[in-house]
Amino acid sequence: MACGMKQLVVVIALAWVLSLQEHSSSVHGKPQVPCFFIFGDSLADNGNNNVLDTLAKVNYQPYGIDFPSGIATGRFSNGRTTVDVLCVNYACGAAGIRKETGKQLGARISMGRQLKNHKIIISRIVDILGKKRLAQNHLNKCLYSVGMGSNDYINNYFVPQHYHTSKKFTTEQYAEVLINQYSWEILKLYKYGARKVALVGLGLIGCTPSAISSFGTNGSACVDTLNIAAQLFNQRLVSLVEKLNSNLTDAKFIYINSFEMGSGDPAAAGFTVSNVGCCAVNEVGQCNVDHAPCKNRTEYVFWDGFHPTEALNRITAIRSYNAFNPVDTYPMDISHLVQLQINNPATPAT
Repeated sequence: MACGMKQLVVVIALAWVLSLQEHSSSVHGKPQVPCFFIFGDSLADNGNNNVLDTLAKVNYQPYGIDFPSGIATGRFSNGRTTVDVLCVNYACGAAGIRKETGKQLGARISMGRQLKNHKIIISRIVDILGKKRLAQNHLNKCLYSVGMGSNDYINNYFVPQHYHTSKKFTTEQYAEVLINQYSWEILKLYKYGARKVALVGLGLIGCTPSAISSFGTNGSACVDTLNIAAQLFNQRLVSLVEKLNSNLTDAKFIYINSFEMGSGDPAAAGFTVSNVGCCAVNEVGQCNVDHAPCKNRTEYVFWDGFHPTEALNRITAIRSYNAFNPVDTYPMDISHLVQLQINNPATPAT
C-alpha cells in the first residue's frame, strides 16, 4: 500500500470491508458506504511512513499517547486523525501534489504514486469480487477523501533553500500550476471508479507553531503570506469542484473548507493555547523522542509544530460530515454526499 506497499494487510482489510455488514466509525451503526479510500499527507497518514527512510516519521512516543493503549502508530497526532475510520489509507507524511515536494525530508509518496498504489488495490478488488463490472459497481459507491497541497507550500514553495518554485512562479501562478496538476490526478481517480469525492482544502498553514517561529508574524496573529497563498489555492480548488461537477454528471465532488473551520475563535471550542504545540519539537517540527508532552492536551489546537491535536481533529471531522456553518463544505457535506444515489455508466475498473 502507500509508502510501505503493505499489500497483504490491505487485501485482508479489503476482504473484511467487503464482507462487513456494520462497523464502528465516527458515525456509529450501519455503514453508509462500502469502502473509504484516503489520499493525502501527514494530516491523514496512519503510519504508512513508518517503513520509509524519512525524517517525516513519528512512530515513537509521545505520538499516540491518547490513541488506544497509548501506541505510537505513526499518526502525526496525540491520538486519532480526522479520517480515522475503517478505510484503505494511502496518505503519507511530506507528500504533495508535485513529485519533488518533501524531498529534503527523505522518502515520500506523492499523489501520483498514491494513485498507482490505488490501481494495484483495484486489481485486488477485482480478484476478490471476480468480475471487473462488480468491482466497478463497488468502487462507484465508495467514499474518497483527497487532501493534498499543504506540503507543496510548507515543504516546497516556502523553503527556497531546497526548491526554486518561489523564484519560478508567483503565488498566483504556483496555485494555478498546482491545481492544473491536481485536476489531472483527480480525473485519473475518477477513471479508476471514484464517484463520491471529498476534496479537502488547505487550512491556515500560516498559523502553525512552526510557521510562526520560522517566519515571524510582523505584528499579525499568523504568517499572512502563507495564509494568502493557501487561499489562492483554495479559491481555485472550489472552481475545480464546480468544473468537475459540471462536466462529470455521473459523479459528485465536494469541497471541505478547512481554512474556514480553522478561522474562528479557538476559545469558543474550548481551546486555550493555539500558537504553540503541546510537545517540544525538533528541527523538522516534530515532537522530540520520548519527551513528555503537555498534560492538558484537549486545550491545545496543535500537537507539534504542524499537526492538530486529536481534539481539533474530532471537531474538523464532525463539521466535515455535518456542516456546522453553510461555508464549512460546498456544495454539500459528507453526510449528504454518501446518501446520494448516482447513476453510473458501466465502465471497466482499470
